[in-house]
Amino acid sequence: MSTDALPEEWEIIRDWLPEDLDVRARQHQFFQRTRGLTDGERWLRMILMHVAGGLSLEQTALRARELKLADISGVALFKRLRRAGPWLKDLCQYLLSEQQRRLGRCIWPSQYRVRAIDATDVQEPGSTGTDWRIHYSIRLPELICDHYELTDQHGGESLGRFEFKKGELILADRGYSHWAGAAKVLDSGAALLMRWHPKAFPVQAFGGKNFDLLQRLRRLSKHSPEEWKVQFRFNHKGYYLRLCAVRKSHLAAERARRKVRDKAKSGGHQPTAESLELAEYVLVLTSLPPEFARSQVLQLYRCRWQIELAFKRLKSLMGAGHVPKIDDQSARAWMQAKLLTALLLERLLLEAKIFPPWGYQLRDNKSVAAGA
Repeated sequence: MSTDALPEEWEIIRDWLPEDLDVRARQHQFFQRTRGLTDGERWLRMILMHVAGGLSLEQTALRARELKLADISGVALFKRLRRAGPWLKDLCQYLLSEQQRRLGRCIWPSQYRVRAIDATDVQEPGSTGTDWRIHYSIRLPELICDHYELTDQHGGESLGRFEFKKGELILADRGYSHWAGAAKVLDSGAALLMRWHPKAFPVQAFGGKNFDLLQRLRRLSKHSPEEWKVQFRFNHKGYYLRLCAVRKSHLAAERARRKVRDKAKSGGHQPTAESLELAEYVLVLTSLPPEFARSQVLQLYRCRWQIELAFKRLKSLMGAGHVPKIDDQSARAWMQAKLLTALLLERLLLEAKIFPPWGYQLRDNKSVAAGA
């Protein structure tokens, strides 16, 4: 997406944004005075030139003067960017709601609206640890974001950050393997498909009996998956799930054991024999009904990898992996602008699939996506 777009190109992007752009800017105190440049469109174009286009603040100011957008300095743009976070977040939420409305209910699989959930870390310059974290949810198979949240490094991975509805199928990795989050998904009427972390998410066999995990796993044949009925209790309520398991290949198991050893070494301790043995298996918990065979459950979990690819695109193609700011306000605004750019690109791809060759929407036209 060209960030110093021609007027005709900008008009297309402008149509995807709310009509009351200036009103929203004032509501979020992006404009604090009545004098000076109070045109939300111009400010947004300059912010996107800086964030999405990769121009420095001074280069952006120079380009803005050449395009007759504004006569400002790089310092003035930086000060305004520091105040832009809430406004940009509001625009992201608007785009999300519009995309959900246009997509309607997807048709894969027919019983569920599938969502993959995960989080990714973003570092500031010179950082040795995580400074920001993006909590993300995408719809499958459309690969379109339907929810996000931006937090600092203390914002842990939790299903409690998201809202769920009946008819959804939630795919999550074992970082989300906690009773509270799983209970929230199941209480909402949604279905759960989650990589299992035995220590973080202890379970029992049906009837509250002890569940001897390793004894059962050792009976697995090479490539045949198996499943068992398990349960857990949270807030005095019982929840019932299926535990599906399969052995990894020799190469995949060795790679997993190496990761366990490396993690233990970085923590200053030795890995336990149990953790090394568990690394030989893929363990998945699900509330999907029995008509989904254990092999289908395991195959469906593989679709969660699509959100990892979405993070790779966000970081490698759009440069969102490292925040070029050391000020919290400007860093948060910069990240919001990156997410806004990603949502605009997703809207562009969605429009391209159903773009009318006559150049406008028919008055009595029904959305193809909404009828899917």
